[in-house]
Amino acid sequence: MTAFLGVDPSLSGRRWIGPSTEIDRAAEAMSQQTGLPGPLTRILARRGVEPAEAESFLAPKLRDLMPDPRGLKDMEPAAARFLSAVQRREKIAIFADYDVDGGASAAQLIIWLREMGQQATLYIPDRIDEGYGPNAPAMADLARDHDLIICVDCGTLSHDALAAAKGADVVVLDHHLGGETLPPALAVVNPNRQDESGELAYLCAAAVVFLMLVEAGRQLRAAGKAGPDLMALLDLVALATVADVAPLIGFNRALVRQGLSVMARRDRPGLVALADVARMDTAPNSYHLGFLLGPRVNAGGRIGQADLGARLLATDRMGEAEALAQRLDQLNTERREIEAAVRADALVQAEERGLDAPLVWAAGDGWHPGVVGIVASRLKETANRPSIVIGFDGDIGKGSGRSVSGIDLGAQIQQLAREGLLIKGGGHKMAAGLTVARDQLEPAMTRLSEMMARQGAGALGPGDLKLDGLVMPRAATVDLIEQIEQAGPFGAGAPAPRFALPDMAVRFARKVGETHLKLSLDDGAGGGIDAICFGAFDGPLGPALSNHGGARFHVAGRLEINTWQGRQSVQLRLEDAARA
Repeated sequence: MTAFLGVDPSLSGRRWIGPSTEIDRAAEAMSQQTGLPGPLTRILARRGVEPAEAESFLAPKLRDLMPDPRGLKDMEPAAARFLSAVQRREKIAIFADYDVDGGASAAQLIIWLREMGQQATLYIPDRIDEGYGPNAPAMADLARDHDLIICVDCGTLSHDALAAAKGADVVVLDHHLGGETLPPALAVVNPNRQDESGELAYLCAAAVVFLMLVEAGRQLRAAGKAGPDLMALLDLVALATVADVAPLIGFNRALVRQGLSVMARRDRPGLVALADVARMDTAPNSYHLGFLLGPRVNAGGRIGQADLGARLLATDRMGEAEALAQRLDQLNTERREIEAAVRADALVQAEERGLDAPLVWAAGDGWHPGVVGIVASRLKETANRPSIVIGFDGDIGKGSGRSVSGIDLGAQIQQLAREGLLIKGGGHKMAAGLTVARDQLEPAMTRLSEMMARQGAGALGPGDLKLDGLVMPRAATVDLIEQIEQAGPFGAGAPAPRFALPDMAVRFARKVGETHLKLSLDDGAGGGIDAICFGAFDGPLGPALSNHGGARFHVAGRLEINTWQGRQSVQLRLEDAARA
C-alpha cells in the first residue's frame, strides 16, 4: 500500500495510511447525494455508512438501537428476582468491582432502589487485601444478613465464592469472558457467556445493568406499576462505557451520545463535583469521560478506599459529593506519582527484554497493584504489543495486561490459568488480570509470549497512522468540526478522525511545560492554524519542529475546537509530522 503523502517513515517512525480508493469513491458519492462535506463523508464511508443511512447515523436514537434485554440469557429471571426482593422489602446487597464500570453499575442499582424507597448494602472488595471479584468469606458474610446478592462487573468465574453464599440468592450482571461452566447463581446475565451469540459482547457491565433495569421496568408496567426514570441514569452508563474502553459502536454509541446530553444537564451531584475539581469548563465529551472523570473515579479503588467512586456516583447530597470528589482528586494525584515511578522501572526492564517481542512484560517487588494496569497500557502504547505488568508482594504477584487490536489476551490468560501456570486469571480481549506465583513467572510469560506470537503479535511494527484525508487550513472551520463531531463520539472501536495538513511552515513554536509544544502553522497561501503537540519532547517531534530551520512539514492529527474566554477557534492536536 502506498504511503499517504509519501510519508514512510514519519518523524516518529510511522507510515501514514490514507483512505482507500473505494472509501474515496464512496465518500464522493455520499457527498453528492447528501450535500455533506467531504471530510465528514470520508469518516462515514470508513464506518460503512451508506448514503441513505447518513442522516440516522448522525442523529442516533436510543429506541432504534436498543436490543431487547430478553435476548440475553437469564435476563427475565434476574429482573423478576430483583423486583420480588423490592416488593417484599428484602435485604439486598450489591457486590461490585472497584473500577468505574463496577462503580457505575452499583450506583445505577442504588439510585433505582432509592427512588423506590429502598436501600441496598454496597460491598466493594479491597484491591490489595481481597483481590478482584467475589471471595468466599465476603459472600458468606453478606449471605448471613441479606436475601439477595447482586454481583456487578464480576462473578462469572467465581464458582467457589458464589457457592459460599448459602441462604441467599445470587444474581450476576457481568461482561467478562465466561468459562465452560457457570457459577452456582440464580441467574448469570452476561453477553460474554460461552452460550451467548456474541452480538452484544461489546457491552460493559453498566450497560448490562441498564438493560436489566429496562427489563425490570417492562415487568413493572406489565403489572400496572411504574418505575424510576431510566434515561436519567445514562450519564453513568456513558461514563462506564468510555472508561472501560468498550467499543463505541451500535447500542454503545447511542448510550454514550444520550449519556453526554444527560451529563450536560449537571443533575448528578457526584459528576458535577467531579467535573468541577477536574476543571472541566466545556460541555462533556468522550475525552473528558476517559481522561478526566474516569481516572478520578478509579483512584479510590487503585490506591485508596475501594468504595469511594461508587459512593460518589450514587450520592444525592451535594456536600458529600464535593468531599468525595476532593478526596478522589487528591488520590488521583498520588496515583500519578506512584505510576510514574513504576512506569520508569517497567520500561527499563521491558527494553532490556526487547520491545519487539510478541509480549512486552515487566515485574517488580512492591509495585503497587493499583497502577500496574495503567503502566501496562503505557507499555502497550510504546511498543504496539500486548503488555503485562506484575507487582509482587512476597512470592505472589498480581498483574494486569493490555492488548492491541486483533490480539485476544483474555482468552489466553484463562488458558494459562487452566494449564496451572497462573493461580488465577481472566478478562476480555483487550484487558486481563492475573495472579502468579514467583516460581511460575518466567514459564508463564514464556508460554504467553508463544501464544501471542501465534496470533501475529511479533510481526507488528510501529502503529501505522491512519488518516481520513487532507484538509487545508482555510477549510478547517468550527462549523466543519461540529459536523464531524456528529459522527462521534469517538473512542475504542470508533477511532477519532485524523487529517493531514500538507506542506506547512512553522511560524511560531514554544515549549509549554516540560514536554508539550505550542505551534502556529501556515500553508503559504493565506491559510493558518494553531496546533498543540502533547508530549512532543518525549520523542523526536519536539526537537524537530522547534528547531525547524525554515523546513516545511506535513503534519497530522485531530481537529478540535479550542474555547478561550468564550471565543472558539480551530486547533490541531498534532500527533505526527514529516518533512515535506
